[in-house]
Amino acid sequence: MRKIEGILKYFPTNIYNILLYTLEQNSQIEENIQEIRIRVGRPILLKLRQADILIEYVVTQTEVLQTLERLCENSIYAYKNQICAGFITVKGGHRVGVTGTAVMEYDKVINMKYITSLNFRIAREVINCSNKILGQMIDRENNNIYTTLIVSPPGKGKTTILRDAIRRISNGIQELDFKGKTCGVVDERGEIAAIYQGIPQNDIGMRTDVIENVTKAKGMKMLIRSMAPEVIACDEIGTKEDVEAIAEAISSGVKGIFTMHGKTMNDIKLNKEVYELIEEKYIEKIIFI
Repeated sequence: MRKIEGILKYFPTNIYNILLYTLEQNSQIEENIQEIRIRVGRPILLKLRQADILIEYVVTQTEVLQTLERLCENSIYAYKNQICAGFITVKGGHRVGVTGTAVMEYDKVINMKYITSLNFRIAREVINCSNKILGQMIDRENNNIYTTLIVSPPGKGKTTILRDAIRRISNGIQELDFKGKTCGVVDERGEIAAIYQGIPQNDIGMRTDVIENVTKAKGMKMLIRSMAPEVIACDEIGTKEDVEAIAEAISSGVKGIFTMHGKTMNDIKLNKEVYELIEEKYIEKIIFI
């Protein structure tokens, strides 16, 4: 079965058949598709790498709810916490964004009703995509890594590269004579390891421990206390709490790999918290993608 079949199975019959027909008419779509979006009362949208495809089929409220029920294995209540966080991770590492009317209590989302949109983000592992930057990250003299910040605009693959870099550092890199390191990943939004029912759907290496559904700052502290990582990694840092936790981790002898949005050094400087890590020399390498 093609990988895309694992995603299509969540859709009601009409949408399933339409999507399957569209994919069969153009084999390039499956290779380049990044998202499938359905919205109540609107056409189906396929987001490809270089273009969007609009399918003129008006999605109904019932179809959105049927899709959600299938995503939640017919138990929406069991997935309540994920829905309140705005996404559901399904088998294969795919993440489905959920929007509707949020029910708030003390500044916290406690429920989501009148679900109106679902966004299937297609997970893709690109094995060895980090090869071009690994040479810059590895400290061969000490068989370690340089604490590295990977910077790129949204949608340019920084999370995919981060994931692959973790995998290679965890397993060891024979061609660089690099011995594997114990890695700890804080997967706040489930995009790195894509854990489904306790099992990472993505290959993140044999020496990697993952904690998910927790803030980056809290997760880093928990991993350092409980799992003694040599390398810690997380995606899209930026808050004061993130920076404080990173400084604490590095001060205790842990190396790190982190990412943030941006294009140039000026973008980093605009984030005073992250730039402070650079000024204080906690960050040893910056790689722009």
